[in-house]
Amino acid sequence: MPAAKADGRARRQKAYRKGLASEWLAGLALMLKGYRIAAWRYRTPLGEIDLIARRGDLVAIVEVKARPTLEQAMEAVGPVTQRRIDGAATLWLSRQKDQARLSLRYDLVAVLPWKWPVHVENVFQGRG
Repeated sequence: MPAAKADGRARRQKAYRKGLASEWLAGLALMLKGYRIAAWRYRTPLGEIDLIARRGDLVAIVEVKARPTLEQAMEAVGPVTQRRIDGAATLWLSRQKDQARLSLRYDLVAVLPWKWPVHVENVFQGRG
């Protein structure tokens, strides 16, 4: 196997592991705040939701970003990402028996170096 191909694979594997660890840490932080994680890495044809967290009738659709700063994490959730997440959330919500009473919110958990994850509520507004 060429060295460049092996390097690319190693980088992808490292990024994947970092993503899993970041999502686990974000989920832990949310559970300690009283949320129940309804889904981890929820995949739909429209895209993936990192975490779906519930507290009562509130559903937090959570994007997890591991970045050096909070500002960089927030900037990483641009319009294309927002549309993807919103579409996947709409699909998830349509499959819930109690959807009529649920309120949906789009949050961010920023996983920053050597800090506890930062939970930012209402990071963007969905179509709903």
